[in-house]
Amino acid sequence: MGKKKKNAVTQQPGKEIVMMPRPEPIPGCPPGLEYLTAVDQLICKQEVNFLEALLGFEAANKYKIFNTLEQQVYTCLEESDACNRNCWGPQRGFVFHIVDNNNQEVMLVDRPFRACSGCCCCADGCCLYPIFVRDRTGNHLGMIRMMNSKCKPHFGIFDANGDLLYEIWGPACTCSCGGEIPFPIRSVRDGSQVGGVTKVWAGALREFLSDADTYSVTFPMNLDVKHKALIFACFILIDFSLFETDKNDN
Repeated sequence: MGKKKKNAVTQQPGKEIVMMPRPEPIPGCPPGLEYLTAVDQLICKQEVNFLEALLGFEAANKYKIFNTLEQQVYTCLEESDACNRNCWGPQRGFVFHIVDNNNQEVMLVDRPFRACSGCCCCADGCCLYPIFVRDRTGNHLGMIRMMNSKCKPHFGIFDANGDLLYEIWGPACTCSCGGEIPFPIRSVRDGSQVGGVTKVWAGALREFLSDADTYSVTFPMNLDVKHKALIFACFILIDFSLFETDKNDN
């Protein structure tokens, strides 16, 4: 039997965070994404903002990204307007800056703000909330967006040419109730599963007090690094689409 993958990284209080060593440059690999060639799983942990939890003021999100050796790989920092965060909640536009351990930007994940009535079948697709992924130099890697679906969460991963590569189907019920919530990723070419995004139960107190979440992202070790980058970015759209609490509704 294969070794079961770890779905969470547990950092002990006061424990020093170890950084993943920077890989050597790889021909054809976008600068900064060499880290992804050395991993088949990433753990994405949202940092708890206690001011947000206590006052209900929506703060910019921040995630720490770890490998299975508990080494930090990246940091994801949200750039967004405070007014939009608190008026539009999870529907807001944003730019996520993914930076390495040398504080060098390696990816950009961008979602333009599009006012929407809440309908998921708008003619112009505004409610599908696409996110666009670019490398450090601004080259377009692809897009992830929600797909029209009546019963289950459905997402599509598209390459730089707009071709659909992978589909993600979530469960009809996304209430964890103390368990994990899987989002398997399948190739549109042959239907095979090539990885997945899993929302990991973060503990009752943390789930109750805040909308800070933890995700496990898996993909094959030998997958195209650009495809790995797109699959990695999926957790952001899944988080905002399904699990990011709109404080204005509380």
